[in-house]
Amino acid sequence: MSLFRNLLSPVLAGAAGIAVMLAAGAAAAEWPEKAVTIIVPWAAGGGTDATARAVAEGLQKKFGQPFNVMNRTGGGGLVGHAAIVQAAPDGYTLGVITIESAMYEAQGLKGATPADFSFIGRFNADAIGVNVRADAPYSDLKGLIEAVKKDPGGVAASGANRGGLSHLAWVGMLSKVGIDPMAANWVASDGSAPALQQLASNAIAVVSTSPAEAKALVDAGQAKTIALISSERSPLYPDLPTSDELLDIKWSPLPFRGLAGPKGLPDDVVLKVSAALKEITENAEFKTFMTSRGFSVAYQDGPTFAATVKSAQQGLTETMKAVGLAK
Repeated sequence: MSLFRNLLSPVLAGAAGIAVMLAAGAAAAEWPEKAVTIIVPWAAGGGTDATARAVAEGLQKKFGQPFNVMNRTGGGGLVGHAAIVQAAPDGYTLGVITIESAMYEAQGLKGATPADFSFIGRFNADAIGVNVRADAPYSDLKGLIEAVKKDPGGVAASGANRGGLSHLAWVGMLSKVGIDPMAANWVASDGSAPALQQLASNAIAVVSTSPAEAKALVDAGQAKTIALISSERSPLYPDLPTSDELLDIKWSPLPFRGLAGPKGLPDDVVLKVSAALKEITENAEFKTFMTSRGFSVAYQDGPTFAATVKSAQQGLTETMKAVGLAK
């Protein structure tokens, strides 16, 4: 009997090993088996939050599991971006990253760089707009710039943290027209939503953020978007002039929103979510949602999105150095 057991044990062990491998493969193939968290580094109510929730809804329909949005604000988006980086690379914590993720390293801030992410795909890219109160004494960008030239500290602007893209877009434009960016009055905030509230209460004069994020305030007659900080007009806002054409400059920082996870995310998860994101961006209901709120739909797969972010990092680092914001 013992001889039979000895002869049989290698066979049983091999069978058990195969069973374990098959079970592991089946488990991996079944992702997601539970709820997935999507971290948003910006405040609830802003454009990143709104578009993230629309994407989360599409993923939930696709995969049949909850995709729960969690807002992790602070540090000009660094807190949320770092939370994505620090998550376990198991596919159950993903995040919406923005162009600020390409800027922290140049500012000497640790916690999140493009090299720390697994890129899944981009779903949106929109130029930043210059938004002022509806009763502002200047009716166009040229008038606003003249007011800033006369009193740089007297025209308070906001849109995000100091060193964030909204700030960089604004002071970069000022620098291009000969205004000292260090003299500009920038009021830090946790995103466009609180900044727009400050604009509505007349606490500040300018918010640099996408026209889509300012749309509710514009529709309510409390604000107006006077230009895009861009080199090209937007097909969504063909009547909005650009800073390049009005001020005869070349300055076009382009914000993006996309899905990513921590470095080391399983390839099958990346491929599944990227394919699902592509389907979502091609969905008529999603397109209607985005267009109705003034957001463009601009899908890129993971590798293309990674290249976009790395290119943005290079260009923004050079710009930050030029305006004294890089360390």
